[in-house]
Order: sequence, then C-alpha cells, then structure tokens
Amino acid sequence: MDNHLDHMPVLSRGRHRNPKRGACFMELASYLAGERWSDHPACTHPLLAALARLVNDNTGDESRAQLVRLVPSIIGLAGDDLRVDARIALRCATTALPVAAAERQLALAVSVLAAEEMLARLDGAPPGRLGELSRQAMEAVPHAAEQARRFSRAARITQKGFRRYAAPNAVQLSVVGIVQACIPDPDALLRRLLEEAIDDCAALIRPAPEPTTAPTPIHA
Repeated sequence: MDNHLDHMPVLSRGRHRNPKRGACFMELASYLAGERWSDHPACTHPLLAALARLVNDNTGDESRAQLVRLVPSIIGLAGDDLRVDARIALRCATTALPVAAAERQLALAVSVLAAEEMLARLDGAPPGRLGELSRQAMEAVPHAAEQARRFSRAARITQKGFRRYAAPNAVQLSVVGIVQACIPDPDALLRRLLEEAIDDCAALIRPAPEPTTAPTPIHA
C-alpha cells in the first residue's frame, strides 16, 4: 500500500464528524475525491454508496481494514442510469439468496426477478429472461423461486418505485441475509459482493474503449 495511505483516517463503523475521529468507507471516498467530508458524496452512485456503507458497518473490526483498497475504485462511479441500480440490486440478491436463511429467501427471490425485469425493460428485451447468475441462485432455492414467480406475475413495479424502494430494499435485505447466514466467513462474502458490485457499475459507467484499428500502410 502507498505510504500516503498510512496517514488516512482509520475505517470504523458509522458516521464521523471529521477525519480525526475515523471514517466509514464513503467518508474516506469523499476525502480522497477532494469533496466535502460526507458519507453521501457526489462522486459515487447513491445505491452503490449505500451498499458500501452497509458493508462497512456490518464487517468485523479485524476485516474492515481490507476494504480500504476498494475505496479509490468507487470514486467517479456516478450517474442516473437506472440500469446501474438494477445491476447493483441483482448482484446483491443473487449473492445473498443461496446462503440466506429460509425466511429471507422469498423476498430475495422477488428482488432477483424485479431486477431482471427492470433490466429487460430498459434493454428492450422480452420479459422473463434470467441471466446465468440469477438462474443458479433461483435453482438453489426452488420453493422460494416458485413462490416469487407467482408473486411477480401479479405485480408490475414502476421505474420510480424500483429506484426508490425495490432496489434499496434488495441491497439492505441482501447484506442482512449474508451477515446472518450460517457460513464460515460472512465478512469475506460481503467484501466480494462490494468488489463485484463496483466492477458491475464500472462496466456500465466506464465502458471499455473500442479497440482502434491501425491504419493501413500506404505503399508507394
């Protein structure tokens, strides 16, 4: 790690009045981005920032320091494309669904279907499609998946409702589901979830440049 990071605020739970008192993940992001000290900085998509705060606050003290390396990668991932919200919600729900306790599986399975429906609608694709991660997650909980399909056929969420309620609820439910899951290392899964969500957002917000074709040489 770079030497200048040795002088950064120490990551800890909750909000902090200033860097001397420590920092949560997003407060450190605001610090590095040169913004006003805040856990809701403008440099990051609001839902991705919400996930980062939840992961920060629900990770054990011994594991939280491992999140520091992810902070620079979240800076600049901002925008209002609803596909970003849908990808974050989908990543969270598909990660949590296979490990969550039975009482949380229905809500998480509904979150998977809602995110997939929203992505299909935004992409102009036929409804009912499932990506590979969604298919695998739903197959892991067949009873909840069938219940979720019946529920989802009777409900059609609006884009406004998805952004305001469904997507944030999916993120919250997923983090709680992972924290309370009977798995050996929930901190590691939370860290992987945040890392993969950042990668998903970067792929949408900062698409890779198309390769340039070398000019054909002109022979005399």
